[in-house]
Amino acid sequence: MPAPLENDEHGSAKARAPRADAQRNLDTLLQTAAEVFASSGVDAPVREIAEKAGVGIGTLYRHFPNRAELVAAVFRREIDACANAAEPLAAAHPPFEALSLWIERYVGFVATKKGLAAALHSGDAAYESLPPHRNQRLIPALRGLLDTAASAGEIRSGVDAYDLLNAVGSLYMSVRDEPGAESARRMVALLIDGLRYGATGRPEA
Repeated sequence: MPAPLENDEHGSAKARAPRADAQRNLDTLLQTAAEVFASSGVDAPVREIAEKAGVGIGTLYRHFPNRAELVAAVFRREIDACANAAEPLAAAHPPFEALSLWIERYVGFVATKKGLAAALHSGDAAYESLPPHRNQRLIPALRGLLDTAASAGEIRSGVDAYDLLNAVGSLYMSVRDEPGAESARRMVALLIDGLRYGATGRPEA
């Protein structure tokens, strides 16, 4: 929902930043919605989300007039958090470890998105921006980690970030229960380990 407008000293309209308490309510609402969606899926009752977040249902609907807008906001926020994790991981860990930890973070994001695939194909306009946003944020983050690991000689070069991201996501597309999720995690671990095949073992000059 767009921020309200106010006039600046020259009389021009500009977006007014949300009050600190309103921003806290919004952050709490989105975090709570993410937790509820992870456990119950994107069709969970919005009233349950509002109650757990400690806000009125009217507050929820003021920010998000319908469920689709709430779902899209939650996943856009989580995409951004996943993308933003790449740089700190790269700074704190050796290249291959940073890459592995980031992919594990992405796996955690994908594995808890019950019902999102169906929502994305529902035709609702609120979801149209999610696939492009995912690609714009996550592919460069992963590409940077891949390039660094390849330059360090820890994985082979030429791994396509888009292909790897889709491969990891595809392993979870048909997961319906925890045993299936555990099997998918093991396959992702094998996939990550396979990136070492053909590595030079030495930094590029």
